[in-house]
Amino acid sequence: MGTGTSRLYSALAKTLNSSAASQHPEYLVSPDPEHLEPIDPKELLEECRAVLHTRPPRFQRDFVDLRTDCPSTHPPIRVMQWNILAQALGEGKDNFVQCPVEALKWEERKCLILEEILAYQPDILCLQEVDHYFDTFQPLLSRLGYQGTFFPKPWSPCLDVEHNNGPDGCALFFLQNRFKLVNSANIRLTAMTLKTNQVAIAQTLECKESGRQFCIAVTHLKARTGWERFRSAQGCDLLQNLQNITQGAKIPLIVCGDFNAEPTEEVYKHFASSSLNLNSAYKLLSADGQSEPPYTTWKIRTSGECRHTLDYIWYSKHALNVRSALDLLTEEQIGPNRLPSFNYPSDHLSLVCDFSFTEEPDGLS
Repeated sequence: MGTGTSRLYSALAKTLNSSAASQHPEYLVSPDPEHLEPIDPKELLEECRAVLHTRPPRFQRDFVDLRTDCPSTHPPIRVMQWNILAQALGEGKDNFVQCPVEALKWEERKCLILEEILAYQPDILCLQEVDHYFDTFQPLLSRLGYQGTFFPKPWSPCLDVEHNNGPDGCALFFLQNRFKLVNSANIRLTAMTLKTNQVAIAQTLECKESGRQFCIAVTHLKARTGWERFRSAQGCDLLQNLQNITQGAKIPLIVCGDFNAEPTEEVYKHFASSSLNLNSAYKLLSADGQSEPPYTTWKIRTSGECRHTLDYIWYSKHALNVRSALDLLTEEQIGPNRLPSFNYPSDHLSLVCDFSFTEEPDGLS
């Protein structure tokens, strides 16, 4: 046990001295799985908590049961969506004026991120702003049984930060004991026929228990006010790609992302009205089932306080049921200095849903 703990600590403490860009120029290709000894998730969670012993404990968040009368003969599929905040941006460009510099130290913040993942044990993990894929997430999560894919932004803003760890991008992980990869596509999004700096990953997976296939996609659209039409075009491009990949919605679909768009924006409306027959899972937490949460990100920058709903989990409502969803942190839990903080590692909240297949795989409603 002592030896195992020291091995885990060594894995947690390891950091690349040089940038990932020089170590891994082939970003578009997933690295070969490392033949390393598996890690017990409970042991890794204990190790993370040992590193974080001087910080306040994690906030309690509860799952809300959303099951209808739809029985399922197979275990649900748990999906986590999370913009984890790129380390280079958190320390170098994002100007979180109320967040102490010590709260952003990577050696501890990475343990907070891992603790959040390990606490909810997703079957599929969709991440944005990942700039420590090769030295942290891929090595550790592969030892937890995940297969990972990383697709960086072509011109990541992380590269403008001194002592960066390479570009940030989207990452998609799934548990290999539950799913088989059928096909995978890395998509560089276009807008008005121009290739953009935003990307997506779409993978078709087959459930080993049921033999059912579905597509899981992760994306991160263009940020900032004034870029609404650009985001709308990116969303249309992504929908067209997904239309092709799912053979016109024959394959069920889950899309996770930081859309950088409130529900009032055109890109949201495109997804809500798409022929792919999508619904936003977190609307189901509202009293009427029609309203998005009041926020998924809450921060204070030099420009002022920002409280927005930007993150979503979309799903094929004709083929999938949402069995439960993780409730959000309350304003009291978040605290007056907002996010990130000593308690929480990102300026975005993680979203977690449990899905099951409907019994009629091909029936559109």
